[in-house]
Amino acid sequence: AVEPDALDVLSSLTDAVQAALDLHDAAGHGESGLDRLAAALADRELLLVLDNCEHVVEHAAELTDRLLAAASRVRVLATSREPLGLAGEVVWNVPTLDIPAVAADLATLGESTAVQLFVARAAAADRRFKLDDDSASAVSVLCRRLDGIPLALELAATRVRALGVQGLVARLDDRFRLLATGHRGAAPRQQTLMAMIDWSWELLTPTEQTVLRRLAVHADGCTAEAAELVCAAEDLPAEDVLDVLMRLVDRSLVVPVHGADVPRYRLLESVAAYCVEKLHEAKEFEPIRQRHHRYYTEFAERARPDLYGPDQKRRLQQLDDEAGNLRSALDGAVADGDAELAFRLVDALAWYWFLRGRLVEARRSMETVLALDDEVPVELRAGVEAWRAGFTFLQGDHQAIAYSDAALRRYDEVDDSAGRARAEWFLGLAGADTGDLAKSLALLERALETFRRNSDQWGVAAVLGARAKHAHVRFDLAALEADALESARLFREIGDRWGLLQATGWLGAHAELTGQYERAAELHRDALRMAEELGLWPEVAGELGWLSWIALGQGEYAKAREYSEQALRLATEHGHRSSQVLAEIVRGFAARRTGDLALAEKQLGDLIDAARQQDEPVLYLSMVLEELGFTLELRGDYEAARALHAEAFLASREHESRRGMVWALEGLAGDLPGSPEVAAQLLGLAATTRETEAMLVTQAESGDIVRVTAAVREALGDDEYAAAFARGAELSLEEAFALGAGQSSPG
Repeated sequence: AVEPDALDVLSSLTDAVQAALDLHDAAGHGESGLDRLAAALADRELLLVLDNCEHVVEHAAELTDRLLAAASRVRVLATSREPLGLAGEVVWNVPTLDIPAVAADLATLGESTAVQLFVARAAAADRRFKLDDDSASAVSVLCRRLDGIPLALELAATRVRALGVQGLVARLDDRFRLLATGHRGAAPRQQTLMAMIDWSWELLTPTEQTVLRRLAVHADGCTAEAAELVCAAEDLPAEDVLDVLMRLVDRSLVVPVHGADVPRYRLLESVAAYCVEKLHEAKEFEPIRQRHHRYYTEFAERARPDLYGPDQKRRLQQLDDEAGNLRSALDGAVADGDAELAFRLVDALAWYWFLRGRLVEARRSMETVLALDDEVPVELRAGVEAWRAGFTFLQGDHQAIAYSDAALRRYDEVDDSAGRARAEWFLGLAGADTGDLAKSLALLERALETFRRNSDQWGVAAVLGARAKHAHVRFDLAALEADALESARLFREIGDRWGLLQATGWLGAHAELTGQYERAAELHRDALRMAEELGLWPEVAGELGWLSWIALGQGEYAKAREYSEQALRLATEHGHRSSQVLAEIVRGFAARRTGDLALAEKQLGDLIDAARQQDEPVLYLSMVLEELGFTLELRGDYEAARALHAEAFLASREHESRRGMVWALEGLAGDLPGSPEVAAQLLGLAATTRETEAMLVTQAESGDIVRVTAAVREALGDDEYAAAFARGAELSLEEAFALGAGQSSPG
């Protein structure tokens, strides 16, 4: 009940304490009331509670200091929005109530103290209300958006009878009108949400009010640096903002965010909504908002170079922390029609989005800014067009080819060899799975030439890593190993762990092709560990897919399925199509090898249908055709199997994959029960090619080869089989295919 405008605040406080303790004023002449109170408490042991000190905090501190100095057995518990600032003071910040996690189920929801308070008060206001499956989601959202503030929850609960909990959530954007009345018996500042925040606002100095309202432009908090640069203006130097920010933390109006690498600060959602209104009243909303957009664009541009080096992990985390602010800045720049700022921000965030696997967000953002009419520097537009084309390739969208061609034509308009080389590299990398392999490789080679001329070691390492994939497709073991080793060396020197894990993965692929399964698994586990440490979940999915493939090759089908299920879940969550496809391939292969032909036919057939819908050849198609051909052969459908194996040969030939062509011929040999002599020749050519070109027969392949060979040998007898086998060894791959596929087959 003590007001800050009392004639003598300290005396009023002293009187209030005396009254609470039922002390009688019987001291001598000339002593102050505080002296008399201190003397009266000198020998007493008690706990004195001073509640709601914030509006008279300096006088409450003086009172407490004097009393504790005179009365050693007195303890004071003071509640306030800021500490008293006395020696020996122990500060305990009263937290908001526990709010539920986003995905909390009904049982877990009931453990949240915020939910418990709301449910108790809502049930008191409306006897029909209960927490059940119908209300759980809305209650969870309500408690989170009100930040677990008890008063806000109690006020909201009084509206349940009229609006229902879903109606409350729908109106939270207008929370101050929604929660404008409450319990009439409470103190005025506790009757409405607006009054509660008004109470704290009025206790601030004008400078504190300025900083607090300007902080409201941030989304989900900010760092001290951001607060300084966004909130500063002619009337408020940046160097003064930090001091004010700390005072606002002391007053519990700004909340420190725990767990971030760089200290962060946020406003509770209700406080932020209140401060946005104050920004509009002060006519500061637009200028402060635009300063926010510029700061976060420049922040992203400063962070971009570090994403290619040893500071990668720290910068990724910082960009994660600022995701809300970065999205707000981009949306604001687009809404304002500030095309150049929007283009700059998208260009700066593109590699971050790639590393984090945010393909949908990246492409949507790029298409949004590319639709802006305002002119921007041509090199900036070309860069964003190239990024958009690459992300479209990664999503398996047929529009990628046209986008890619347009981006490269755009680069013809500018003198930017470095930018063009980065674009060519990214398009070559992204287009390898769903585009033209020859075109992809040509882009990589052009980029490599420029990178070497410009002494861009990161670019050289990146191209070599991407080129290793092409060597893997062609079964060029020497090139695969050489490119992967050099890429790993360069990325290790640069300190780029994303690049190192890529190169390590291709070294693992080389080990797998040469039958070094333990070494392959070890390398892919190393790459998996790096991906997990960086939080690169699409890469985690890819490495799990590789481990599932290695397990499949060793005949460990249960382990292969386990890895592939993990990979598929992660890849699906992040929209990473290539990792998703690998996991689906392993599932289909494992199903056939464990005898579930119906499941194998369904899973492999779905993959083939998806691949055939693409305008360009798809890299994985030949191996899936081969596998489905063996599945149908086991079911006795030889004609259908023969057609699939013939298509697999042609697809492998287009990708220059001799190993794939050999595997297709081995499949064709099993589809010719009426022509065992031809089948023996196909097996002879396949075996000779594998031996002369060092093509390992994996355990996954060997079962089919052994089975088909046994059937053909039994049909011909040992001598005839040996003769036909020897004749086949003299054929070329094309001659063997023509022999096995028949005259009616294309090729």
